[in-house]
Amino acid sequence: MDPLLLNASQHEHSNNNQALKLNNNSSGESRIFFEDFFTGWLIKQKNYLDQLISAQNNFQNTPELELRSLVAQVLTHYQEYYAVKVAATREDVFVMFAPPWFSWYEHTYLWIAGFKPSLAFKVLDKSVNQHELTDEQLEALCGLRAWTKAAERGLNNDMAGVQESLVSPPLVNLALKRNPAERGVVGETADDVLQMLRKKMETLVETADLIRMTTTRKIVEILSPVQSVRFLAAATQLQVNIRRVGLQRDADRGRGAKPSEE
Repeated sequence: MDPLLLNASQHEHSNNNQALKLNNNSSGESRIFFEDFFTGWLIKQKNYLDQLISAQNNFQNTPELELRSLVAQVLTHYQEYYAVKVAATREDVFVMFAPPWFSWYEHTYLWIAGFKPSLAFKVLDKSVNQHELTDEQLEALCGLRAWTKAAERGLNNDMAGVQESLVSPPLVNLALKRNPAERGVVGETADDVLQMLRKKMETLVETADLIRMTTTRKIVEILSPVQSVRFLAAATQLQVNIRRVGLQRDADRGRGAKPSEE
């Protein structure tokens, strides 16, 4: 495993009680549990956003230790989301590619069941003045940016392979032979192949989430506490704004609003 991903995977043992609870439920119950969890998670996220904005506006009067503590809490909050999401993905990976708890607008930002990892650098460029970064920070961020883009390309290739296999002749033929008596030479049925595809998609989502979290953690490690607060405040604000706009647009559509009214 890539050293960066191996390092990040060590953080995945937190909040296992939530994940274990989800794993003990049926698929339908797990989906409801995750939606409820996500609703509560968003409420906490808004609270953290308020704290980040306050710290950002008053950083000169805030001890560095407090800034570091807030940054750590926010990262733990995001790690909690990914820990529970892993369990939900293993229950129903397909719903993660079009989650019903997201608005249509939020769906437009999805890349393998989440935001594209490189989006973090766009947020960074807008939230942290490049002139404030040292040569050492710039060099480290440049290397991390290259690693993230390479990781994205690798997963894009893997995803393309999965999509191609969905329409491959062998799978289509097996779909017509669901009876065990009609198994092929290797003893595969459509269910066997679909299970294999499901596992591949689960791996894609879990790897993508690991890249997302690794990128965010590494950015924060490179930045100073004050810079980290600015970055996390901007990233959290972006997510909150996207959701707010998405829910409003969905509500407008439900009321029959015309596109121009949005």
